[in-house]
Amino acid sequence: MHWDPAIGLPLLILSFVALLAIYIIGRKRPPAATRNETERAESVRIEPRFGDAALDADPAAARVKVPAETGKSGVRPMTPQAPLAHAAAAAPITPASATPAKSAGKRQEANIERIISLFVTAREGRVFRGVDLVVAAEKVGLEFGDMNIFHRLDERSAALGPVFSVANMVKPGSFDLAHIDALATPGLGFFMTLPGPLNALDAWDAMLPAAQRMAELLDGVLLDSERNGLGRQGIQHIRDDLRNWDRRHEGEEIGLRGR
Repeated sequence: MHWDPAIGLPLLILSFVALLAIYIIGRKRPPAATRNETERAESVRIEPRFGDAALDADPAAARVKVPAETGKSGVRPMTPQAPLAHAAAAAPITPASATPAKSAGKRQEANIERIISLFVTAREGRVFRGVDLVVAAEKVGLEFGDMNIFHRLDERSAALGPVFSVANMVKPGSFDLAHIDALATPGLGFFMTLPGPLNALDAWDAMLPAAQRMAELLDGVLLDSERNGLGRQGIQHIRDDLRNWDRRHEGEEIGLRGR
């Protein structure tokens, strides 16, 4: 057969290119088993945990959707009662960066009969950043201390424990100031324990404005203990309830016991 360069040479080049492409694609394509394992791994949802090295390294890993009206989130949050009770009764956590102020807000060893809580959550698709939290906490008069969370202290009864405290909604509820730049959380839990250093209504009248101001500073949403929107009617109901508590427990504030 007569070799025609005008036809044969282009065909030879095309054949070579096709073989080269097949070789390259074959090398880049992972084995089926490995590819399936990768797909399965990507489909598994990783629940973020406070202190997880992955979260500390990448704050974006903590991003969740928090509906503006309900405060629900993909991050496992502290439930309104049990985790807050745990935070109130748990032993203090001592970080490497602990300072003498870490004892601020330490609660008296007294029976906690009731916990009143509020939540301030980020809006849908957003989170609160650690640096912003610290600035907002300072503006509303909170002090970092016992259990590595924030507290509001009363100057006249600071030694008797905090009026109320503010914890991270992500378990176990603490804040690591040594890595605060890496912190991203869907929300905060405000809680006061009864009996406390003040009567219940006075403590509430200190906690509610602080939570409202924190929500304003962080562009968050204020929610009640069930993580529903908190309006005037809900606030009045809580005030009436706490007023009744004070009547039933008159003189039982921590500072008045034993007198």
